[in-house]
Amino acid sequence: MAVTPRIQPTGGSPVVPTRGALRPLGLGEANLVGGFWGTRQQVNSESTIDHHRAWLDKLGWTGHFVEAANHSRRGREFTDSEVYKIMEAMAWDAGRTGDQDRDADLVELIGMIGAAQAEDGYLNTAFGGPGQRPRYSDFTQGHELYCAGHLLQAAVAHARTSAESELLTIARRVADHVCDTFGPTGRSSICGHPEIEAGLVELARVTGEQRYLDQAVLFVDRRGYRTLPEQEFGWPYFQDDMPVREATVLRGHAVRALYLSAGVVDVAVETGDTALLEAVAAQYDRALARRTYLTGGMGSRHADEAFGEDFVLPADRVYSETCAGVASIMLAWRLLLATGEPRYADVIERTLYNVVATSIGDDGRSFFYANTLHQRERGEPVPVDRERLHFAAGVRAPWFEVSCCLGNMARLFASLSTYMATVDDGGVRIHQYANAVVRTQLDDGRRVGLRVQTDYPETGTVRVRVTETPGGPWALALRVPAWAPGARLDGEVVEPGVAVVRKDFAPGDEVLLELPVGPRWTFPDSRIDAVRGCVAVERGPVVLCAEAAGDEPDNLDDLTVDVTVPPVDTEDGVTVPGRFRKLAEGGWPYTEDEQDSESEGPAQVRLVPYHRWARRGPSTMRVWLPRG
Repeated sequence: MAVTPRIQPTGGSPVVPTRGALRPLGLGEANLVGGFWGTRQQVNSESTIDHHRAWLDKLGWTGHFVEAANHSRRGREFTDSEVYKIMEAMAWDAGRTGDQDRDADLVELIGMIGAAQAEDGYLNTAFGGPGQRPRYSDFTQGHELYCAGHLLQAAVAHARTSAESELLTIARRVADHVCDTFGPTGRSSICGHPEIEAGLVELARVTGEQRYLDQAVLFVDRRGYRTLPEQEFGWPYFQDDMPVREATVLRGHAVRALYLSAGVVDVAVETGDTALLEAVAAQYDRALARRTYLTGGMGSRHADEAFGEDFVLPADRVYSETCAGVASIMLAWRLLLATGEPRYADVIERTLYNVVATSIGDDGRSFFYANTLHQRERGEPVPVDRERLHFAAGVRAPWFEVSCCLGNMARLFASLSTYMATVDDGGVRIHQYANAVVRTQLDDGRRVGLRVQTDYPETGTVRVRVTETPGGPWALALRVPAWAPGARLDGEVVEPGVAVVRKDFAPGDEVLLELPVGPRWTFPDSRIDAVRGCVAVERGPVVLCAEAAGDEPDNLDDLTVDVTVPPVDTEDGVTVPGRFRKLAEGGWPYTEDEQDSESEGPAQVRLVPYHRWARRGPSTMRVWLPRG
């Protein structure tokens, strides 16, 4: 490739651009140490990854790679991707922990998929075998290139965390096959589900092979000319309705749109295409401003798992697929690295605390596929040995017929420490606040070390101690979230954005950031019809909700709150003043006059973090509260 990385992250990182405003850190440079995110990463390592592998074996999805099993293939056409995602998670986990048993599991899977690879490099268990449809006979829903993209990303993870990687050899053969089949003189087709684009660019970054990057450019340039067959949801569903450079907002299937945009950013960065980078950033920015939920969730329509129109954000029918949350983090991280804009780190924080943390059970063995903001009825618990066939929220399930979300969370958690901090040309920048140890190298080669101590988001106190420092000044920069006016850095008020301390540090020096995490009312844009007249409560980066579980009455739809009195922190959580209405029952829900209602006396309504809902069992819940 024409451009080589400035510094290869130690221990590997999922995204390693060769240029950009910020350089990511690898697993060996940033480590989570307990706390909110460190605990969840440990649960992922000790429980989620093994749970995922057990289900893959139980359903026969790993067995698909054994030739004798192909005639009795089970599951959807994209089940190969679920195997690849957990392999990526295993690679990051083994690279982080040095767990030899985990590495042995990964080596076993590598042997299985390698044995299933065709001589020309093609690798997919759903097409081309005896009694199966021919290769590349269904670009709309076949997911062949999508699965290949996830394989490439798994191989990149293994290559960056292992001295030798047979998986990388397999992936290069797959990528060569893709380039031979779909290159400039090959088939001018695209996959209905983007993913191959980002995989090819990362493989190019690992191997230095220019043709992989060139092929990613081709796939991006080919999209948007309605080459896929028309189907019920239209060409926007596949982002095939207009060229990438001409679009103004993310649209269609949310995960597809976000995966594509992540790959487009990679292409733009590696080719130096500033106009392309600005185009996709503008599309994402508009989607954030008009098509995103308070939680950071994306996708408001169940029917096609898609973005709605501007400000169509219903709370009770929100889809907000967990995969879309993970994909949004992938895109925001790439834009943060490319531009240095701290608002993208704000998006990552919001989505982490209010989509990702919400989706997974405390034991790491159950999850939400969709993430509603208003649950009217309590769901029924799902047996731990049964997969769920529909995606409605209410209770976390151990597995879904389509379980893309669990593998996505597993690979994100396994590599989560690499999203905490970066290096720029002046020093180190901290983006996410968690108990962590950072030891890295500045762009000029000097070594620095930091210890971050915090119980964030419970409190807003973040203490950063310098543990290693070279001679001479350098900069320590800390993100101040947009929701945190009045924040203080070493006692001085700082504005939202990036606060910088630059000096000749000595070991033991500390920087203290204090963020105002007290509860606050949050009002929706008046154009969001579905929640007009409602209000939500946030505390620091965490969205709160009212919940009824156990013996508590299911009367949340009768609740109104008084916004003239601010929310209050108490020992039991946050409380807000409210009343529960008593509406008369009738034979027709419409009247000529505004409906009168009686109400019970004032009540102090307890709110809990949205990411804690449904952990006491099936419950009702709402984030947006009607104003009294």
